[in-house]
Formats: sequence, C-alpha cells, structure tokens
Amino acid sequence: MAAITSAVVAIVAVILGWITIEIACKPCLERGREAIDHSLDPNYDPDSPLNDPNPTQPLLDPAPSHPPLPVSAATIKTI
Repeated sequence: MAAITSAVVAIVAVILGWITIEIACKPCLERGREAIDHSLDPNYDPDSPLNDPNPTQPLLDPAPSHPPLPVSAATIKTI
C-alpha cells in the first residue's frame, strides 16, 4: 500500500509542477506554441508577398544612410 501511496504522491507532484510552470511561463509558452503552429501550417508560404508584414518597406535601403565622401585630386595618389 505504501508503494501505491508514494506513486500517487509523485504523480500529483508532477501534475502540480506542470501546472505551476504553465501558469508562471504562460506568455512565453503561448508565443512559442503560436510560432510552432505557424511553422507547421501547410498553407503558410514564407515567400508569399501576402505574408509580408510590411510590404511597402524595401528589404535593403536603396539610399545610403550617409552621403559619399568628396574625392579631391589631393587625396588620390598615383603610383
């Protein structure tokens, strides 16, 4: 009878531990589960333009963030 009692206590402890982790880490676990569900979705195509969150913004900035440096004849050295 002691073996059954300790087995039941161990199972209840595991269940309560699982519930505690689920409650404590709920936001992180939800985001992770959503990401897994999204990646396992057979209708999801990452290359589709419909899945782009911001289609108006280019991937690479065509304009440089700083203007080019001026080149003068004094800075160019001939060999």
